[in-house]
Amino acid sequence: MKAARRETIRVGDHAPSFRLPALDGPEQSLVDLLRQGPVLVAFFKISCPTCQLTFPYLSRLSAGGVRFAGISQDDAASTRAFQKRFGVNFTLLLDEAGGYPASNAYGITHVPAMFLVEPDGAVAAAWAGFSKADMDKLAARLRLPLFAAGDNAPQWKPG
Repeated sequence: MKAARRETIRVGDHAPSFRLPALDGPEQSLVDLLRQGPVLVAFFKISCPTCQLTFPYLSRLSAGGVRFAGISQDDAASTRAFQKRFGVNFTLLLDEAGGYPASNAYGITHVPAMFLVEPDGAVAAAWAGFSKADMDKLAARLRLPLFAAGDNAPQWKPG
């Protein structure tokens, strides 16, 4: 029997909990991550060109008061290579075992997919693909510069 397809989580929804193995460390849950404040949860695949564009910008923002957790839909070795190649400097979790439980719980249909989750579990922002406007809003919240004059970032790129 096929599981019912779930709609993608939206702003105002309660973020589904998850517990996933970390790339470099013990398992972590959303509850664990939220203990330190808001969390930006970013789902990705290493082969996704839009993910490759997005994650270096997320790394720029990861120093700014919101915890970041990338959720890879790939194996550990491939995810580690992605981390190194694109300079990802925040927590990476692995969602491949057992049929992508976190991705399915969030209703992921495209990557990258980002969800800003507040400490109470409410989703404060959600978007898929590369959205310069959404990235700018996050940068403004964190009071961090994001785009430099030499960046050739598009306004939007689908995932």
